Amino acid sequence: MSSVLVGTLGILLLFLLLAMRMQIGFAFATVGFLGFAVLGAWKPSFSLMGLEPFKIGGSYGLTVIPLFVLMGQFANYSNMGAEAYRTAHRWVGSLPGGLAMATIVASGCFAAISGSSLASAATLGMVAIPEMKRFKYSDALATGCVAAGGTLGILIPPSTVMIIYGILTEQPIGTLFIAGVLPGVILTLLFMITIYVQARMRPEIGPPGPRCSFREKLYSLKEPWGIILLFLIVIGGLYTGWFTPTEAAGVGAFGAFVIMFVKRRLTWEVLKNSLAQTTRTTAMVFLILIGAHIFGYFLTLTQIPHQLSTLAVEAGLNCYIIMSLLVVAYMILGCIMEGLAIMVLTIPIVYPMILGLGFDPIWFGIMITLVMEMSLITPPIGVNVFIISGLVKDVPMYTIFRGTVPFFLTMVFFAIILIIFPDMALFLPSAMGR
Repeated sequence: MSSVLVGTLGILLLFLLLAMRMQIGFAFATVGFLGFAVLGAWKPSFSLMGLEPFKIGGSYGLTVIPLFVLMGQFANYSNMGAEAYRTAHRWVGSLPGGLAMATIVASGCFAAISGSSLASAATLGMVAIPEMKRFKYSDALATGCVAAGGTLGILIPPSTVMIIYGILTEQPIGTLFIAGVLPGVILTLLFMITIYVQARMRPEIGPPGPRCSFREKLYSLKEPWGIILLFLIVIGGLYTGWFTPTEAAGVGAFGAFVIMFVKRRLTWEVLKNSLAQTTRTTAMVFLILIGAHIFGYFLTLTQIPHQLSTLAVEAGLNCYIIMSLLVVAYMILGCIMEGLAIMVLTIPIVYPMILGLGFDPIWFGIMITLVMEMSLITPPIGVNVFIISGLVKDVPMYTIFRGTVPFFLTMVFFAIILIIFPDMALFLPSAMGR
């Protein structure tokens, strides 16, 4: 049996295990173990299963994951998302669709310190949706903007998805974080424009809120001081070279802890819950990484990544056509699989092809993160939509998905722009001397 055939059967088995709802990390490890044994031998395969968890668990560079997750937990319990929303409410709330735009701004701000789409959607959903309902916003716009705003959590650094991409491709995590800043800001603005256009065309779906004086707007800027301070310390430290990503994560977690203490929101219950959730999330991510590495050894033996790379280069097609087809394939996969599973499955296969076609790996990391965002609001998986559905029981799932459609189209438009103008992602890394 040829190695390519074994690899193809292994990938099909992986899809079957994921369809049976096996945990992502276990599914990848199982297929990798069996495939490595078939193409190699059973003894090395067992050795791989024994050594890889220690190798991953003992990696100093991976301490960035629990530290950034802990920072996000402390930020969440510090009520920073609600503070950002109240400030954005005063600045843009009086515009058509202003409350929805305030939700997007607050989501972007909270994403800059939480790194979690689910946390952003849940936090802003509890604060913003009741307020939008009070001002008679349509259910589709109110829920759709929160679900879409939550997706910013994995594009605006710090981002767990970028960390995993950096580990899988051996790209510098700090550079990936810096590369995500400008695209994250631009996508936030595009979401706001999307809301404004909808509200102008159909005023009844997003009536303007009350006006605030300029003095009130300025006074409101003191509320989100914690977000501003953390972002400047963490991302500013990375940009200037003061911190490595691991050091930035440690400083950020400590800073978030101090802010929570200063705001008098630190209790034993909050500390216990933060540490417990951080432990659960870290264990999940580490299990995925262990499975991904074992699966990667199997793929290397199959020669599938190398053959795909050679085929793509020798096909003679325009590299941008291949990239466009790849993005479409990711969008389709996003409808049937979770984002992390897609990344762990495809990166070992497509990454050599990306390098062979001459694309910048940092740019591709931002592109794939953007596509992972789309999977959070596309049916039937759409994790963010399920989060919002759990918060607003009276709004049908169909209505929430309908509300996310304009934002999904905006992300597709932005993906096209990012392909045409890759410097949007590469400008800041170039400026820092990458």
